[in-house]
Amino acid sequence: MKLATFEIEAQTGPVQRIGAVDESSDSHAAGEATLVDLTAAYAAALAAEGEPAPRRLAEAHVPPEMVAFLARGDRAIDDAREALAYAAETDAERGPGGATLRYEPGEYELRAPLPRPNSLRDFMAIEEHVQNSMDGDVPDVWYDLPVYYKGNPDSVVDPGETVQWPAYSDLMDYELEIAAVIGKRGRDIPADEADEHIAGYTVFNDFSARDIQGEEMGGRLGPAKGKDFANGLGPYLVPREDVDVLAAPMTARVNGDVWSEGTVDEMYHSFGDIVEHLSQSETLYPGDVIGSGTVGEGCGLELRQFLEDGDRVELAIEGIGTLEHTVLE
Repeated sequence: MKLATFEIEAQTGPVQRIGAVDESSDSHAAGEATLVDLTAAYAAALAAEGEPAPRRLAEAHVPPEMVAFLARGDRAIDDAREALAYAAETDAERGPGGATLRYEPGEYELRAPLPRPNSLRDFMAIEEHVQNSMDGDVPDVWYDLPVYYKGNPDSVVDPGETVQWPAYSDLMDYELEIAAVIGKRGRDIPADEADEHIAGYTVFNDFSARDIQGEEMGGRLGPAKGKDFANGLGPYLVPREDVDVLAAPMTARVNGDVWSEGTVDEMYHSFGDIVEHLSQSETLYPGDVIGSGTVGEGCGLELRQFLEDGDRVELAIEGIGTLEHTVLE
């Protein structure tokens, strides 16, 4: 199942909804997606069973906003699967109150699955990337602790959105990563229980202004302005049971040419280790986003080549999807 946040035009203006890709549709086979409105589909399933208040109950079971949806944990994922299965079996086009059950390409705008995460933390958990970025001089602390920075959750850019590069930077770079999304609140979580707290995974492009990043980190703090202007997430959030996250091939293409390939099987610190470390005397909440760090040779810094004005960057992870952006100076 591939979960999405999408936007439609209503009488009162734009409205965001929670959807899932209809894997059986012709549009999906053609590389575009028909989306099932999960809240509307769940309400339709309840109405078919005779529930007297299907819309109100559906919004409690399958909230139409992603962080609220994730806060219900595995129950929300199970209810979403039930809604998707009902939509696949019915010929009905509308649910209770006239709500549309399916949206075809062109009828909606795809947003990042978490348009505004609860928090954004990005780790540097893959040794080859660290070695390449630091000319082989990996500090001892990197092996001892999963190190990370805190990003800007208000700077998430939607799939397909143009990224306007900040005026203070002349070195444009991408980073090929996968992000885990927390779905269950927890504190002091053991590594072997971390999976219970991870709702799923999405593609993460940690855009990096390399020149200002290098300057500010010379002060032994940061990155800050080198990262905070744009964070790409999407196109979908895939539940943890539906993707083999360690084995999933990852590819970065620039203007159609392959620049990077890898998997997060290379992680020195696992997502379990990361969740355990993060949650020490600190509570993790639904909607927290945790980046894996960049795969080996997964960015221009390692390749010694950078993005140029107008370049189209596509990050693809098998089983999740392709996240595309164009960068402009």
